[in-house]
Amino acid sequence: MIVVVGGGWAGCAAACSAAMAGAEVTLLEKTDMLLGTGLVGGIMRNNGRYTALEEISAMGGRELVRIIDRTARHRWVNFPGHRHASLYDVTRIEPVIREFLSHKGIIIKLRARMTDVLIKDGVISGVISDQQAVPGDVFIDTTGTAGPLNNCSRFGTGCAMCILRCPTFGPRVSLTAKAGIKEMTAQGELCSSGAMSGSCKLDKKSLAPWLVNNIERDGVAVVPLPERIKKGGLLDRKACQQYNLREFADNLILLDTGHAKLMTPYFPLEILRTIDGFGSARYEDPYSGGTGNSVRFMAIAPAGEKLQVMGMANLLCAGEKTGPLVGHTEAIVTGMLAGHNAAMLERGRELITLPDSTAAGDIISFMISQIKEGIGLKNKYTFSGSVYFERMKDLGLYTTDIESIEKRVSRAGLTGVFGSSY
Repeated sequence: MIVVVGGGWAGCAAACSAAMAGAEVTLLEKTDMLLGTGLVGGIMRNNGRYTALEEISAMGGRELVRIIDRTARHRWVNFPGHRHASLYDVTRIEPVIREFLSHKGIIIKLRARMTDVLIKDGVISGVISDQQAVPGDVFIDTTGTAGPLNNCSRFGTGCAMCILRCPTFGPRVSLTAKAGIKEMTAQGELCSSGAMSGSCKLDKKSLAPWLVNNIERDGVAVVPLPERIKKGGLLDRKACQQYNLREFADNLILLDTGHAKLMTPYFPLEILRTIDGFGSARYEDPYSGGTGNSVRFMAIAPAGEKLQVMGMANLLCAGEKTGPLVGHTEAIVTGMLAGHNAAMLERGRELITLPDSTAAGDIISFMISQIKEGIGLKNKYTFSGSVYFERMKDLGLYTTDIESIEKRVSRAGLTGVFGSSY
């Protein structure tokens, strides 16, 4: 049995991959919905994420990718610094993914908060959830790095009442930390620790009809800001450094993901309402988006390129647990690898490393090497911008040519690897 703790994009991908490899899988999620921050994210395929998602498709994850694509409200959307984005509907995605995983035979336990870890003979033998033991052979930590409440208070502006809902379902509990393994915290320029989530959601019904029409027609709206209220200082606090561009300080950039996704970590409501079209604006997530946002990258596990957590033989990790990776695609990539390797570990077979000839493999190895050199925790790594996308372009890994991506995966001997039980 493989036990995945945390039901965000990384956890869902890990559970999917492990099940595709023939393993029995239990997925624990502390809230009443899967996908975590994916419930308010919505951006796929922008810049190098297109390449990475097509690599995952060629490696055997095509069914999952197609399901995500089918929930898209808009495709091939361009916005400042980003091209050919796909915007999935955050109001529809969760039940679709839940049904998909159930059909894979995955046991999904919602409102199942892990509180402790059972160790026997130096390995994890189970976790405690709701005062009951959940035994397993291999475990995957996808509990994320956001919050809990005390971190949002210490390094942010208090609980921003985000989609993670710690006051209701309890604070994040790290499987890695409970196993006695020391975690790392990312460093920021203005935040001494961690970083704020990079966007907010506005209720469309609170916006002017003409603005909503523009957003729903084009998928994006760029609203210039008066000079007196430009917020350049917010950029350095964002977890999503791919959006640390001047255009995001000079304008309000809105994306249609079901709600109106406002591409800033927060924006004072009383100022927002002075802008044409926003006179009755209301935040949908986080509810305190006028003053702050959730704080992330507070609990990173020490992991190698196979995503095994150092210091515990039967523990792997994925998503933000692996390092300062930003984005749903990045979570899916690491989740698919962790799930596959967990299934291999359970059977005593060789674990795989994704090669540097693929963007999926290169981002993992590059990030881990940067962390070992002592500079990795100061940067954020994403296929869609900032440090890694520049590297991706320099190495010739970025492309939207699906045929060339499939050939790349084939040359690496990885076609259909996810789904193979060897």
